[in-house]
Order: sequence, then structure tokens, then C-alpha cells
Amino acid sequence: MAIIKFLTLKNEAFGLDINDSSLKIIKLRKKYGFLQPVSCNEKKVEPGIIKNGIIQDENAFIKTVKEALTSVKGERLKTKYVIASLPEEQSFSQVIQMPKMKEYELKTAVLFEAENYIPLPVDQVYLDFQIINPIVDHLDHLDVFIVAVEKKIVDSYLSCLKQSGLIPLAFELETQAIARTLIKGEISPSPVVLIDFGGDNTDFIVFSGHSIRFTSSIPISSQQITEAISQELDVDFKKAEEMKIKYGIDSQKKNNKAHAVSKAMAPILEELISQIKKYMDFYSEHDSHEHLSEKNSINKIILSGGGVNLKGIDDFFSKKLNIPVELGNPWINFSEKFKNFGLADIQKKPTAFVTALGLALRGVKNNNKSII
Repeated sequence: MAIIKFLTLKNEAFGLDINDSSLKIIKLRKKYGFLQPVSCNEKKVEPGIIKNGIIQDENAFIKTVKEALTSVKGERLKTKYVIASLPEEQSFSQVIQMPKMKEYELKTAVLFEAENYIPLPVDQVYLDFQIINPIVDHLDHLDVFIVAVEKKIVDSYLSCLKQSGLIPLAFELETQAIARTLIKGEISPSPVVLIDFGGDNTDFIVFSGHSIRFTSSIPISSQQITEAISQELDVDFKKAEEMKIKYGIDSQKKNNKAHAVSKAMAPILEELISQIKKYMDFYSEHDSHEHLSEKNSINKIILSGGGVNLKGIDDFFSKKLNIPVELGNPWINFSEKFKNFGLADIQKKPTAFVTALGLALRGVKNNNKSII
């Protein structure tokens, strides 16, 4: 088993969000005195090139990356340094407790302790960890967040990006990037659930204190909703997507099409709600000693991802889950003076770029504390 540490971030880098159906790029830079996006792109990944986060066709993936790099909107990318995402569904993460010890001792101790939590032979994974600083100092032990990803998966991403002409400074789980974007100051005094409803899957994240505490990948996506509308109403995928956005959830428009769209979406949304409830209950029953200044109950849900561009989705989730739900603000960690910028893609659907934005934020902050 090896602890993987990519290069210390001394070079400005852009964020590259990779998933089964798309690549998303964001480059940040200070402009007029304020940090803001200056380059972006969203490039479709053809079906079969990546499946469940695993690259199936490396040559096709490399070609897609190159095309995405050369067609960015805004400023041309002048750096080859990149912070890239790794798939949540192919990772293993856990908060463990360790006795207080010096950092060099902790590196060795974590290697042995991690064997109890990783469902793969330890010599087949890359492992990284970070100490979670408590809001209320517990004094007697350390909380440590560990992440492991199979070597063959990381090596595949690394090889492909290098062949695309890029220099990966770090890889990071998409959930880490999402939290960096949506949690103000990367600290929450009480547990918050982040739901990233994407085109390929849904990421469920519990964040509290200074760290993610629990994650899971739910195999339900916004694309499945569009496909259900397409089949139910016998329209093509593009038309189904347009109808989904036009009518939304529980639309006030009382017409046959709105009702048909709602009926088509219902089974998938109900299953998603069921899965979210299951993981919220699991977390509530198994949450560890988190050393927070407020009680350890989940106080709200924050939604993000391309799938939340749906009228009424926040109210629907709030009613079904009986908890406050809000749409994520991708600009919460930017200056209040930050106003407009010239990249229409991000302005139109900013929640779809949350992961890429979190990766880009790490790039400009030269922040090496996040993993893997």
C-alpha cells in the first residue's frame, strides 16, 4: 500500500471535472481585483468511453480531452497544470479516530489502521489522509479522514491526462470539490447534507465541522428522468429535456403535458427521495463524535448539479424530506463585489459547474490539504 501525494501546488491550475457523460473545465483568475472565472467549457463524452467512472476507451478519452482544451470559451488556457476529479463511486472514504501522535508517526499508523476499512487489498490502492481539526478541541485523539482509490483507476486517469498534454498536480474526489464550492469558508457548525444531482449519478455528502463525514453515490441521475419522459411521451431526448425544464416538478400549469411530465418523473424522484432518507437515517444512527459547537443533527440540505435546473425541485425535496432545502450558491466563497463575467455557460447553469469550480478553487488557492 502507498500513500499518494501529488506535487505541491505552486503553479496556477484549472479544474477538470470528469464524468461518464461530460467534461467540464473552469479556470479562475483575479480580474479587476476579484477572483472570477475566465475560461470554461463543457464537452460531451460519448457513451461507452467512460463507464461508472472507469475509462473504457483511453484513446477516445484522450481525443475528447484535447478537443475540450482547444475549444474553451473565454480566455485561452495558458497553463497545462490541472486539478482533476476522480469518481466517487470508485473510491472509499472514512473518518477514523487515532491516538494523538506526531505527523510522521501518524503516516505509518494510518497505513495499518486503514486495512480495517478498505474493502480491497491495500497494495492495490493509493491512500491519502488528512487530520480534521475540531471546532471544539477534544484533546484525547485525532479524527482522520482517509480516502483510497484503486491504483489502476488513478493510473489510467494520470496516463490519459499526460497523453493529452496536461500536467496533473492533484486528483481529488468530486465530493471534496463540491464541498469546497458550496460550504462557506469550508466550515459548518452543524451537519449539512449536500446533494449533487448530476447527469450520471447523485452524490450524497454529509459535511460538518471542517470536513466531509460521510459520502455515497446513488445510481439515480437527471438523465434517467429525461429518458423516462422521452419514453412516456414518445418524444426524442432533446424534446424531453426541454419539457422537463419547462414544466418542472408539480407545475402550476394545469394541462395534460405538465401532468404527463410529472407522472413520468415521479417514480424516479420518489426512489431518489427514498435513497436520501436511507442515508440520512444511517448517518444519524452511526455518526461519530464530531466535536461540534452545535447539536449533531442535520439542519438543511443543499442541492447542486445539472439536475437541479428544474422548477420546484427545492420545494419538492423539502416537503418530502421534512427539512429545509435550498439551491446551492456556487459563488458563496467569492467576494460580494464579484458580479458579472462574460461566460454565458456558467451564468446559465452555475450549479452544473460546482465540481469544476471546486477543483479550480483548489488550483488558485495552492491548497494541498485536500485529498487524494
